[in-house]
Amino acid sequence: MSKPEILMPKAMRDVVLRGLEDRFTVHKPYESADPQAAMNAIAGSVRGLAVSGLKVDGAFLDQFPNLEIVSSFGVGYDNVDAAACAARGIMVSNTPDVLTDEVADTAIGLLIMTVRELPAAERWLREGKWAGQGAYPLTRATLKGRTLGIVGLGRIGKAIAARAEAFGLTVHYHGRNKQQDVAYPYHATLKGMAEAVDTLMLVAPGGEETRHLVNAGILAALGPQGVLINIGRGTVVDEAALIDALSKGIIHGAGLDVFENEPNVPAALIALPNAVLLPHVGSASVATRDAMGQLVADNLVSWFETGKAVTPVAETAGITRRS
Repeated sequence: MSKPEILMPKAMRDVVLRGLEDRFTVHKPYESADPQAAMNAIAGSVRGLAVSGLKVDGAFLDQFPNLEIVSSFGVGYDNVDAAACAARGIMVSNTPDVLTDEVADTAIGLLIMTVRELPAAERWLREGKWAGQGAYPLTRATLKGRTLGIVGLGRIGKAIAARAEAFGLTVHYHGRNKQQDVAYPYHATLKGMAEAVDTLMLVAPGGEETRHLVNAGILAALGPQGVLINIGRGTVVDEAALIDALSKGIIHGAGLDVFENEPNVPAALIALPNAVLLPHVGSASVATRDAMGQLVADNLVSWFETGKAVTPVAETAGITRRS
């Protein structure tokens, strides 16, 4: 019996290939001089996709009439049109859980960096100012006594909340629905929560539903002592409004690991002294990225061996493999 054919449009971690090559025929068009021509040549036989960050919309799906599953690298899958896949009977899987702790650790680290101005303090030392000009100025903000409002209290949001409580922070949350098994105060509206807290932690997914969820009005509600941390998706924040709020003191500071148009970050945002900026490194450790890559492979193996994905996304959870 011939092996199922898997398309990997862009290079992925070696662990993905190791998990697939014994069981599947893996096509790697990125190694070809003409990747699109290489994909066209095998489009009719492709039954699985292994993707990382690639836009998979209806037009892309139309190229592969026998496609059964899209195995996506990452917990967020806004790059994949899951509704279009569901309409075609195509399974979509992602890689949750294995990156929860790493991202939660990064989120708390970014919060501390932002509130205590640690990147600026380090630059002060490296530039010789400690010896030449004296101690770094006292930070105006502190973590002590802060109230953290989490937008998106899923797996990662709950892990962040547990860490925040260990640091003595009070935790609130906002989401589409109140969670019955959660004791943290719930806010039905984001504006209501922004008015009640002084720190916003964004763990929300991307997509049109959450685009610019945090706008000028939300930032104004957060107030001049407010700190915004975004570890979710850059599109959740109106970057122009954020730049304005930071430059005018409408909020105190922001720590961002994600941006609207990655890897392009506005020069105006980079220039702001009260913004701490990281290049989307929330889950970026070898151990975590390898665990994510292994799950990409495991989803494909499970689908073709058992007819079920290990971690299907909600939109396609009810899809079963065609015989």
